[in-house]
Amino acid sequence: MLRITVVESSSEAVRLRAEGRVTDGWVEELRKTCDLQGLGDGIRLTLDLADVAFVDAAGVELLKELKRRRVTLLNPTSFVAQQLKDAARSDGACNDCPSSGNRS
Repeated sequence: MLRITVVESSSEAVRLRAEGRVTDGWVEELRKTCDLQGLGDGIRLTLDLADVAFVDAAGVELLKELKRRRVTLLNPTSFVAQQLKDAARSDGACNDCPSSGNRS
């Protein structure tokens, strides 16, 4: 299950919080939510991943796509950050992988 909450919203920026697992049908739900929140309208979008416990292969691909679309991926857990780094390495580059910051 994945819960997606709008934490902040203005005419210039939106911050979403994802909680749970980015897997299966929830990947498409997250994509649709990001699109609905104005990603296509030039609004700066931030996606807080602090409460995401797991991301499957399709979820990793979506997060990579969102990053390419200039979405800020904020506070990934160590596990999710490692998944994104591993995916970037397999793509041949890891110049801008998100880091887990000070999380343990």
